[in-house]
Amino acid sequence: MRVLIVKTSSMGDVLHTLPALTDAAHAIPGIRFDWVVEEGFAQIPAWHKAVDRAIPVAIRRWRKAWFSAPVRAERKAFREAVRAQRYDAIIDAQGLIKSAALVTRQARGVKHGLDWHSAREPLASLFYNRRHHIAKEQHAVERIRELFAKSLGYQKPDAAGDYAIAQHFLHDAASPVEPYLVFLHATTRDEKHWPESDWRKLIELMQPTGIHIKLPWGAQHEHQRAVRLAAGFSHVEVLPKLTLAEVAAQLAGAQAVVSVDTGLSHLTAALDRPNITLFGPTDPGLIGGYGKNQHQMVSPTKRMGDITADEIFTFLQDNQLLSNRDI
Repeated sequence: MRVLIVKTSSMGDVLHTLPALTDAAHAIPGIRFDWVVEEGFAQIPAWHKAVDRAIPVAIRRWRKAWFSAPVRAERKAFREAVRAQRYDAIIDAQGLIKSAALVTRQARGVKHGLDWHSAREPLASLFYNRRHHIAKEQHAVERIRELFAKSLGYQKPDAAGDYAIAQHFLHDAASPVEPYLVFLHATTRDEKHWPESDWRKLIELMQPTGIHIKLPWGAQHEHQRAVRLAAGFSHVEVLPKLTLAEVAAQLAGAQAVVSVDTGLSHLTAALDRPNITLFGPTDPGLIGGYGKNQHQMVSPTKRMGDITADEIFTFLQDNQLLSNRDI
């Protein structure tokens, strides 16, 4: 059985789809997947053993020059790629008009998706051959698992979902010279940032433990912040610019992670690493960390600065995440 998945973005949404693939692979021997995904996240599907091909799409970039000659050529190539094979099932797990109209509609096969009352954008349901009701008051991972189960005709497992990608990175990873933590300090919105003074206070509290701290970054302003956070501390390393797969390898080897609300926090969860995610103005609700050893610290005032470094340090100590032990 061959299935096309349409789940294009964001990073967290793409990662939240992985446990559904694991369910399907266990329920239907030999099932294989292709996956339409935004070009920036095209590395992720390949980490799952049930995926044969990622088909990159660039709707975000194309919108800026939709009718230009280069974009028209890219859209034509994408359309040919997505129509190259007829699928036994097509599952639109995005539930948006853009995914349904621009992607799902073009693919060949029976199209499954959320019904009018379940989709984030109800009009998207008009593009599907089979529409499924999925209750909204459950975690995003569980909603997608249920959608896959109803689309492909098996019972959703009662056990917690398994991303099934951690071994992809641990298999070839060399043992670290010393245990380390990763601090995910970068996020997209200013109000979701934890103050730099608090990060430096936490780094200072860590110093006597002898544990190394790694700071990844993506954009140049994030690199500048990482340099400021590390200034004067010999136990802190500002990592070089890394690909998403290289960041995943760093997270997979970490003893623990402290993060703000960001896509890489969901990647940490998918890699089964202990993670403390800090929430201020955003409510973790039904889209918070899903997986083993995922913890949340939520500011009661919605202000990130009201979460203290001492609280985090104490939590790490109480959960034995600061001991010099093998990972």
